[in-house]
Amino acid sequence: MWFDSHCHLNDEAFKEDLRAVIDETLQAGVSGMMVVGYDLPSSIRAIELAAAYNMIWAAVGLHPHDAKDWGPEVRHELEQLLKEPKVKALGEIGLDYHYDYSPRDAQRRAFRELLELAGEYGKPVIIHNREAHGDTLQILSETGVPDAGGVMHCFSGSKETATACIKKGLYISFAGPLTFKNARNLAEVAVDVPLDKILIETDAPYLAPHPFRGERNRPGMVPLVGKKLAELKNLAVETVMEATFRNSRNLFKLDVIEHETDA
Repeated sequence: MWFDSHCHLNDEAFKEDLRAVIDETLQAGVSGMMVVGYDLPSSIRAIELAAAYNMIWAAVGLHPHDAKDWGPEVRHELEQLLKEPKVKALGEIGLDYHYDYSPRDAQRRAFRELLELAGEYGKPVIIHNREAHGDTLQILSETGVPDAGGVMHCFSGSKETATACIKKGLYISFAGPLTFKNARNLAEVAVDVPLDKILIETDAPYLAPHPFRGERNRPGMVPLVGKKLAELKNLAVETVMEATFRNSRNLFKLDVIEHETDA
């Protein structure tokens, strides 16, 4: 059984064929998915999906692209969503210095306060970090990682950054880029990170793994990431599957995963 620790079935890209995508996911041997919010509407949609399907759980959050919207009203809304029973994490949150859709000072402020909010509600965090490794680590050091831990989603940093994150109580999650032919540095990081600190994900509909790069990504493709990880670490595919599944359950404190759906 595989677990996709980060996907966006709440995205418009799945509006027309959601049920078919879920059926395909189950047929691929994926028994669980974390649908991750990136603003209030997508967080609400994630909760709706989690309520409708046994194998889906939800995370609610505010992407750094939208950090400019962070304030008391958004905080209040997120607090209400965090009380929902199938909401298992706060995320995605973090920093994105590639696009700078929100000012960097606004991103840093929102990130700090969202980390504190996760601590108040006992939730792990799902962290987005793009081209902001130094500031991400600094804020994690100053504000602290919640006791419930968290994960560096779609990791793209160095071995040193990965080691620093693990020391702070975070998991490292690998996505489709691990399978790309030019991902030599990322492959070296994957070899270095202990298996009991690794999650795998698709980030669907983005970053489809090889040989589907450029297509719409789907949760049913997460085994391709897992198989590449097994190849790099010279481990049996079943070993990687069981370990990453167990790590996801431990981090997100998941209930028993059912194969069938409610709707």
